[in-house]
Amino acid sequence: QVQLVESGGGLVQAGGSLRLSCAASGMMFSISAMGWYRQASGKERELVATISSRGSTYYEDSVRGRFTISRDNAKNTVALQMSSLKTEDTGMYYCAASTADYSGTYNYPPPLPFHYWGQGTQVTVSS
Repeated sequence: QVQLVESGGGLVQAGGSLRLSCAASGMMFSISAMGWYRQASGKERELVATISSRGSTYYEDSVRGRFTISRDNAKNTVALQMSSLKTEDTGMYYCAASTADYSGTYNYPPPLPFHYWGQGTQVTVSS
């Protein structure tokens, strides 16, 4: 099993920044790609960004250029640096881990099944 714990959420004004972190533990040898999802109230969960084991990244169109995903394999952490935040970025943000991997640049969501999920951290962007 793999456990994921998110932190760093909070309330921020539009235009501000937040950095989310996800600490992973457990059977980390089984984990390759990781990602961040978000879910706004009344909406479906959507993929925000992914990062492969070797650092290839994917970003959803609305966050590309504003968000940066990174990982530290030695520390088993993945981060999401969010800048120029908008009110529509409000939602619960979830860290996810997959036993699958990918390579190269994707302009669409990499075909990854995510097997492990964190409990989420709330991000609220006020106008």
